[in-house]
Amino acid sequence: MSTPQLAAFKVPAIENEPMKSYSPSSAERKLLQEAITQMEQELPFEVPCIVNGESIKTGKIAKQPLPHDHAKHLCTYHEADEATVAKAIDGALAAKEEWESMPWNDRAAIFLKAADLVSGKYRYKLLAATILGQGKNAWQAEIDAAAELTDFFRFGVKFVEELYAQQPAKNSAGAWNRVEYRALEGFVLAVSPFNFTAIGGNLPGTPAIVGNVVVWKPSPAATYSNFIVHQILTEAGVPPGVIQFVPGPPAEVVAQAINHRQFAALHFTGSTFIFKKLWKDIAANLDNYRGYPRIVGETGGKNFHVVHKSAEVKNAVLQSVRGGFEYQGQKCSALSRLYVSSSVWKNGFKDQFLEEIAKIKVGSPQDMGNFMGPVIGRPAFDKITSYIQKAKAEGGEILIGGTGDDSKGYFIQPTVILTKDPKSITMREEIFGPVITVYVFEDAEFDKTLELVDSATEYALTGSIFASDRKALIHATNKLRNAAGNVYYNEKCTGAVVGQQPFGGGRASGTNDKAGSISIFYRFVSARSIKEGFVGLEDFSYPSNLV
Repeated sequence: MSTPQLAAFKVPAIENEPMKSYSPSSAERKLLQEAITQMEQELPFEVPCIVNGESIKTGKIAKQPLPHDHAKHLCTYHEADEATVAKAIDGALAAKEEWESMPWNDRAAIFLKAADLVSGKYRYKLLAATILGQGKNAWQAEIDAAAELTDFFRFGVKFVEELYAQQPAKNSAGAWNRVEYRALEGFVLAVSPFNFTAIGGNLPGTPAIVGNVVVWKPSPAATYSNFIVHQILTEAGVPPGVIQFVPGPPAEVVAQAINHRQFAALHFTGSTFIFKKLWKDIAANLDNYRGYPRIVGETGGKNFHVVHKSAEVKNAVLQSVRGGFEYQGQKCSALSRLYVSSSVWKNGFKDQFLEEIAKIKVGSPQDMGNFMGPVIGRPAFDKITSYIQKAKAEGGEILIGGTGDDSKGYFIQPTVILTKDPKSITMREEIFGPVITVYVFEDAEFDKTLELVDSATEYALTGSIFASDRKALIHATNKLRNAAGNVYYNEKCTGAVVGQQPFGGGRASGTNDKAGSISIFYRFVSARSIKEGFVGLEDFSYPSNLV
C-alpha cells in the first residue's frame, strides 16, 4: 500500500557543521585521545562485505596497515569475490523499487539522521579511524570525517529539496505540466579514494539520496573508516541492499560491475589514469547496456599558486605552506606548482617560506604537535621520492627537505624544489605528496607566466592568485579561465566547503560536476515530464481546416 502524502514538508534549516579546535585542555581533545586509545587497544578489526544487510566473510583476507607504523594494521577485511559482487548487484536491483518509491521526506529523514550520527555519536570514532588508518592529524580529520561528511548529508537533503521543487514555469489552459526526477534505471557503482572519509560517504550517498541503489567499492587504504560510515547509514535507516559495501581488488570488482547490463552510472574519485581506462571500458560496453551510463569523476590535480608583485608576502607564504603540506599534499587540490614574481621572491618570500617550512613537525598523527604525518603507503612513498630524484636529475635545486624515512612509517619531509624550467617533470605531472616546485618569473613576464600556468599540465582542478592589485586579479582570472574549476583570491587552493565552494575541475581533472552543490544531483536523476489534460477535445480538426 502506498503512503499518503498529507503535507508539503520542508527540511530543517541547514548550516555548515561547526568545527572543533582540539586545543590543549579542550573537551574534544580529551574525547578524541580516548577514542584513539580505545581503537588502538582493539585493533585489528575484522571487516566483512555487507550485502543485503548481511555480513559476508569470503575468507580472502587483505589488510589495511597503519601508515605511521606499518608493522601494524588497523583492520583485516574480506575481499569481495565474484559471487559476492553478483549478489550485491542483484540485491541492489531488488531493493530499487521500494527505495525509489519511498516518500521523499522519509529518505530525507534518513540522511539527516545520518548527519547527526556523524556529528554526534560517531564523531570521535570516525576521527580515530581516519587518523590511524589514513594518517591525518586531528584538524585534518575533523574537517573531513566530521564536518564535511556531515555537510554532504545535510546539504544533500537541502539540494534535493530544491531540485524537486524545480517545475515548469508555464501551463496552458486546461492542463497541468509537472516534472518528476526519477532515479537512474539500474544501479550506480561508487568507487571512493583513501584521502577523504567524507568522499567515501558522499560517493554512494549522493545517488542514494535521489533514490538510486549503489554498489560501493571503498579504497583499500580507507576500509575501516568507510565501514563505519556504512554502519552509520544502516543505523540511520538506509534499507538493506540500497548501499552494498564490497571492499576488494579494484580491477575485478569494478570490471564485474561495469560489465553488467544494468550498470547505470559511475561515481568515481581517484587517479586520472584509472578514470580514463574506466571510461574506455564503459564505452566498449555500450551495446550491452540498457541505457547510456552516466560517468561522474573527480581525479587528479596539478594545482597552482600565482604570486603577483603586488601580493601581501606573509599571507602568500603561509597560505602556500598550508596549501602544499597539509595532509602531506595528499589532496586532489593540494598546491604543487608555485609561481612567484621575482621581486617578491627576493624581497622576503623565499626566506619566510623556507623559515616557516622548517618549523613543520613530521611524525605520528597521534602526536598533536605534528603538522604532517605519513603518506598513505609504500607505493606512494616510492612514487614521491622517485619524483624528487627525477627533479634533481633534471637540474632542480632542493631548497628544503627532499628526504624520507620508511623504516617505521612512510614519512617524507616537506620538500621545495626550485626549477628554472617551467615545464620540468614536477611542474607537469601529479605527485600527490608533500612536494612544491617553485618557478620564479620576472615581474614584466606576468602574462607569459599565466600562459605557462595554463598550458604546462593536463590538469585543471584548483588554483590561487595572490595580488593586491585588483586589475592583476581580474587579468589573471580571465587568462586562467579554463585552468581551474575552483579559483581562489589571496587564499590557498585547498579547503572547498560544501555549500560554499562547489568542488570540481575540468580537463584531465574530471567532469566538473561540482560536489557540494545542487549540480551533482542532476547527474543521478532522469527527469520525466508529465502533462495532464483536464478538458477533452470536441473535434480532431483544426480551425485552419474550415473552408
